[in-house]
Amino acid sequence: MDKHLYTEKGSRDEHVKVTSHCKPGFLDRLSETAGGMAIGVLMFALSFYLLFSNEGRALQTANSLNEGLSLVVSLEDVNFVNQQIDGKLVHLTGPLRTSKPLFDPNYGISIQAAKLKRQVEMYQWVEYDDSREYEENGEVKKETRYSYNTEWKSEVVDSRKFDREIGHENPSAKAVECFTAAAHDIALGKFLLSKGLIEEINNFKQISLAKLESPHAEIIVDEDYFYHSSNPRRPEVGDLRVSFFYAGLSEGESMQSPADVVTVVAQQRGSRLDSYKTKSGDELEILYMESLSAKEVFERQHEGNFMKTWALRVGGWLMMFVGINLMTRILHTLVDWFPVVRDLVNLGLKLFAASVATSLSLLTIAVGWLFYRPIWALLIAVLALVPIVLAKTRVPSKKNQ
Repeated sequence: MDKHLYTEKGSRDEHVKVTSHCKPGFLDRLSETAGGMAIGVLMFALSFYLLFSNEGRALQTANSLNEGLSLVVSLEDVNFVNQQIDGKLVHLTGPLRTSKPLFDPNYGISIQAAKLKRQVEMYQWVEYDDSREYEENGEVKKETRYSYNTEWKSEVVDSRKFDREIGHENPSAKAVECFTAAAHDIALGKFLLSKGLIEEINNFKQISLAKLESPHAEIIVDEDYFYHSSNPRRPEVGDLRVSFFYAGLSEGESMQSPADVVTVVAQQRGSRLDSYKTKSGDELEILYMESLSAKEVFERQHEGNFMKTWALRVGGWLMMFVGINLMTRILHTLVDWFPVVRDLVNLGLKLFAASVATSLSLLTIAVGWLFYRPIWALLIAVLALVPIVLAKTRVPSKKNQ
């Protein structure tokens, strides 16, 4: 049974805790390795699914984008609804428009935009920890250094989880909450945007409060923040500061600045823009916060698909590599008592895991391409054998031994 000892030292805002326990025996480490092997098997299996499904997704998305580019109709006049192309995939560019400004009556904020976000930060204690382990007198010791600092944080930090809460208590909630409001009738010319398109409007910019007065006597305006504090320069724990952000500046009766220009590719349904379902099964509902041609829109989408595909490929390979490492960890545990042998075995296992993960990842990708591009699939399959061939050539034959 492990024996835990605790020692502490330090000041109010920083202290060190040392815990110690007996060095685990061979059977204990073997038991831990068995648990790791189970996790390794699960990661190994999931990596195949991730790699295989990713190739199908990438090809389906590419086909959908090619289909969309071949069918899309560019609208010259966004203020005219052509019923003859109703139901078709359309491309249009123009300024955003909303009928009414968004406002927050509590702070006197009003702006003609698609979205208005109120961000509330509270001055709170934050705990940081840094740990290191070492062996001493046959025991494994863990030294953890805890430090505390006061910072502005938008989320509530639960001080009950601190290692030392006394002297670092935070309020359990904020007196003012964050929120994001969106206009109900966001339009591009005569066309209303769907909920999916509105979600893509996220170019938030902070609202300047330079010309605004304090809405209440207990609130102080300093730079671009409303402070619920007696002294913003020397805040106390529990003080609040509130800032506002807008996204999608739009045209309207109270417009004071040029509206943001957007580019949309979606299905025209009367005077509404909605998602378009391709023959491959994907839905096209695209919005960019700039003026782009139809060709440029689909080039951007292809680039995004390419980046996502390679990110998932790397993620799948890494999952397989870690899974194989965990499954073969028992061999490392068996020779753990011999430092030189242990290091050599550890290096060998990592090289083995990297080679097998690379070969199996390439084979899985090849299988994913087999029904779509068989020639490329065969080339990838051949490439998958390279790590195995290289590994075999480095193993000396029995005659040479």
